[in-house]
Amino acid sequence: MEVGSNKGDSMVESPTHSQQTISDDDEIDYSVKPEFYDPDLDDKDEVWVQKRRKGRSSDAVLSCPACFTTLCLESQRHEKYVTQYRAVFVMNCKVNSDQVFAEKHPKPRKGKRGRTSGESESGFSGSETLHEVSCSACSTEVGIIDQDEVYHFFNVLPSES
Repeated sequence: MEVGSNKGDSMVESPTHSQQTISDDDEIDYSVKPEFYDPDLDDKDEVWVQKRRKGRSSDAVLSCPACFTTLCLESQRHEKYVTQYRAVFVMNCKVNSDQVFAEKHPKPRKGKRGRTSGESESGFSGSETLHEVSCSACSTEVGIIDQDEVYHFFNVLPSES
């Protein structure tokens, strides 16, 4: 479109030298440090996490997929299902004891290679009582907890630790 061309009944004009466009950057005074900025915060956070882990390693830090609240600093990725994790030490999780899932397995069936398998695809064997686990901040279901108090996460966002 050319400057000064007609578009319908209105005239489109380009800004002249007398009109100044002011951006947000022009209004920010960079000589004053921002009130909530801490240049050492990343280092402080790393020390805090290392203190919590006590030298142990983790496959991923797990967060809630809805509100990004940290749920676990130490987790182990499932060997077969790479989007599933298990953990013992968690935070910001609530166990819904009203939701009880009793996992019962049918008779062992033959696998692809003709062997029988006593373990289901989810990794649970026998008859177990499972409870729903959700994020304490937003109540999004993020996994389950088994009778051995091991958390199994399947609806989380993993990040490198």
